[in-house]
Amino acid sequence: MAPHYVEHRAEGLERWAECAWERAAGNGPAVARVIPDGCIDLVWSERGGLIVAGPNTSAFLSELRPGGVAMGVRLHPGCAPPLLGASAESLRDARVPAAGLLGSDAQRLAYALGGAPEPGARRAALVAWLTARAGRAPRPDPLVRVVARRLAVAPERRVGPLARDLGIGERQLRRRMVSQVGYGPKLLGRILRLRRALADARSGASLAEAAFGAGYADQAHFTDDCRDLAGLPPGGVLSSGQTSVFSKTERPPPRTIAA
Repeated sequence: MAPHYVEHRAEGLERWAECAWERAAGNGPAVARVIPDGCIDLVWSERGGLIVAGPNTSAFLSELRPGGVAMGVRLHPGCAPPLLGASAESLRDARVPAAGLLGSDAQRLAYALGGAPEPGARRAALVAWLTARAGRAPRPDPLVRVVARRLAVAPERRVGPLARDLGIGERQLRRRMVSQVGYGPKLLGRILRLRRALADARSGASLAEAAFGAGYADQAHFTDDCRDLAGLPPGGVLSSGQTSVFSKTERPPPRTIAA
């Protein structure tokens, strides 16, 4: 069986989650380059158990051993803090055991996931658990959601004009974004712009077209940003033979850790 990575709708949780995802190594080891995405994930793997994976600021490599499986739910920027009860800033570049944040409730979920008969049942249990928490959670900060949506559409926007459009000072905007997303709007914009450009390139656009479509000044700017955030130039990310995903099952560099 070949390694694979697949995303599913997180049914009933769409206001909070971008998707549920699953990654499997197949018959051999599988390495994924995990690129920053501005999201926080709740992740389960056979070896690592249940963890909360914070927003990463640079790419890292995640390896699954033969037969290994990992799955998770990727939460929209700004949605994890009210849902999980932790500031995004405290989770930046961190992989935290869920039981340490969420107590015995998370321990029971981890036990249920470990005993589930197949991936579909695990995914349903994970989404249902988060959906139940969402019913009791406070609303995500509406300002943060607006900023994230605007940056997703126009990631090249400057922070000053964006703050003025929203009637808020730049410092206050940055504080709220750091608390709820893990970093400020400038870095989030860079991350979303890179994500958009790489997605366009994977869909068949040339690197120059992808750079222009995502709002880069030129292809060289795209290349520099990709090296900084993803650890490779765009061509290297697209042709390295590693699956580039947004799940977060391991620690950041300098070393690769088997799962």
